[in-house]
Amino acid sequence: MPAARMQTEFSAALFDPRGMPAGLTTARGEADPARFAIYRNNVTVALIKPLEARFPVLRRLVGDAFFRAMARDFIAVSRPASPLIMDFGDDLPDFLRSYRPAASVAYLDDVAALEAAWTRAYHARDAEPLALAELAKIPVEDLLARPLTPHPSAALVASGFPVGSIWAAHQHDDVRSVAGWTAETVLVVRPQYEVRVHIVPPADAAFAAGLLRGNPIGDAAQASASPGFDAGAALAGLVSLGAFETIGKQGAAP
Repeated sequence: MPAARMQTEFSAALFDPRGMPAGLTTARGEADPARFAIYRNNVTVALIKPLEARFPVLRRLVGDAFFRAMARDFIAVSRPASPLIMDFGDDLPDFLRSYRPAASVAYLDDVAALEAAWTRAYHARDAEPLALAELAKIPVEDLLARPLTPHPSAALVASGFPVGSIWAAHQHDDVRSVAGWTAETVLVVRPQYEVRVHIVPPADAAFAAGLLRGNPIGDAAQASASPGFDAGAALAGLVSLGAFETIGKQGAAP
């Protein structure tokens, strides 16, 4: 059997409990499914551990036993797409949206999305965040027509649940109660050395989403007009949090 085909079949068998690779035998020339099953289980356990490290809040919410069972089901349908194991689990939020055993806890996928964004922010390219003083150098009419380049670490997680408050409550040994059960949009960003998780004011959420999609400031503000929304204050707040890297050119995507 060609080596490439053998490697492909061996890799596939590691995630298929129904059998083992053709031609794989012991020194006695016999197939040994039980021994291969031990090897398969070791690979699965080795993939569960980085998921446990990457999604600690999700793990606390569901408990160790449920998390490991869920992780095994996830690993059965999702393989690491990169040799960088820190990236494994990017698609866990999508998996959870249709994972029937977790259907009774509807916010788990959003918690997973926040934790995945946290990890990406932690490993993102270092970049000096845009300073408020840079905005002041540009005439207002010109500034409104320009987009802002998101900071490499910046991401928004929008949820119909208080996902930011849930995450914050689980950053302590004693889990704190969540005061209000309302929708939250969360900005995850690492402008300097530490990842920050900020709950965006509800009136500013659509504006933040538009800016991070690359819309010009004026367009994002116009699409976000709602009671309590102050475009200037919202822009200043997001820039102060380090959400952007540079000011783009008029008419150009960041």
